[in-house]
Amino acid sequence: MDLRTLMQTLEAEGKLARITKEVCAVYETANVINALNEQPVLFENVRGSRYSVLAGIVSSRELIAEGLGTTKEKLLHKLVEALRKPKDYEVVSKAPCQEVVEKDVDLTELPILTHLDGDGGAYATASVGVLEDLQTGRNLDYHRMMLLGKNRLSVRLVANRQMRNTYDKTDADLPVAFAIGNSTAVLVAASLGPPSGVDELRIANALDETNAVKCMTNDLFVPADAEIILEGRLTKELDREGPFVDLTETRDFERREPVFVVDCITHRKDAMYQALLPGKLEHKILMGMPKEPTIYDEVSRVCDCRNVLVTPGGGSWLHCVVKIRKREDDDGKKAIEAAFRGHGSLKHCVVVDEDVDVYDPNAVEWAIATRFQADKDLVITRSSGSSLDPSADHSGKKSLTAKAGLDATKPGNVDPKAYEKVGYKEVSIGEYV
Repeated sequence: MDLRTLMQTLEAEGKLARITKEVCAVYETANVINALNEQPVLFENVRGSRYSVLAGIVSSRELIAEGLGTTKEKLLHKLVEALRKPKDYEVVSKAPCQEVVEKDVDLTELPILTHLDGDGGAYATASVGVLEDLQTGRNLDYHRMMLLGKNRLSVRLVANRQMRNTYDKTDADLPVAFAIGNSTAVLVAASLGPPSGVDELRIANALDETNAVKCMTNDLFVPADAEIILEGRLTKELDREGPFVDLTETRDFERREPVFVVDCITHRKDAMYQALLPGKLEHKILMGMPKEPTIYDEVSRVCDCRNVLVTPGGGSWLHCVVKIRKREDDDGKKAIEAAFRGHGSLKHCVVVDEDVDVYDPNAVEWAIATRFQADKDLVITRSSGSSLDPSADHSGKKSLTAKAGLDATKPGNVDPKAYEKVGYKEVSIGEYV
């Protein structure tokens, strides 16, 4: 469902909070979102801006599943299916995101939030970038952007990501657009990271119906139902970007990054600006959950994978739990090796049996306590890791880290009853009290 329909549904279910009191975009709005534990919320009155602010619509797996018309239990398989079978979308001539066209650009009229004391400035955080590469085609992904002036933002371009790669091989300004205020399908598709050459808009359309429209000032195609579109150019000018809090809730340092010059803003008549708290629930889920299908596919190549969870305790990036149906004694170790292939930034991986609930950290810890022996079930390697891990070695071109995999599955050569968790019979307590 589109963003507006989802909001109506959430409000009818009592899940959407409306804040009518005036709030300030500097610190206050972010603090209220955090105090609400990132519950879906709409701020109707932001000081100095005619736009409302929306946040929290992808702050849990249940909310994402609702936005995609599925359940939490079926969500992983829906993502896997969309990655395997992207669907062509319709290009429309008129779109809600172009109801208003502003060529006299003033980004300061947008309620771009300043999140935390110590940030480099006000940041757009839920911005989905769109570009066209002559070799690989259309690409959607996320980039944080720090406000520099009325029509300028500095954009964090991570090494080896598509926008960075395309930017580096382009001599002139690179036409790009950023969509703000997107459906769950677009938000999730932009975070999935499919192989190069796969159009994420087709993945979004496979998740839920998604149309596209051509930009007003360039040849890019953007989600037709978005709230706000920033059209412009990534220039060869570099400017300050950061400091800013990243996924692991530690502060990233200041860099010199490309400047995005905005040539045109299009938006809905009553547009909502979408915000996302750095380092918190929405950020973690949109970063970590999309790695689960890639891990699932790699593990499925070597054994029977049943589920994957990139855990919030690992910053939704560095740790995962893999559930398998074990058939061979070495399936656990093969699953560990495959998981590290499926997500290169993964640092620690725990493999468990079918009877363990991957969403329950106590159940995973119980499996480690009762089914794991460090001298034979521990796999340790050293290879490239994540720049988000402050304990890694960042002295070279690539971050290096030690990686550990724990095979917490039952051995195949013993009585399985010895590894079963004994449970009590459920009774109706009303009969006894």
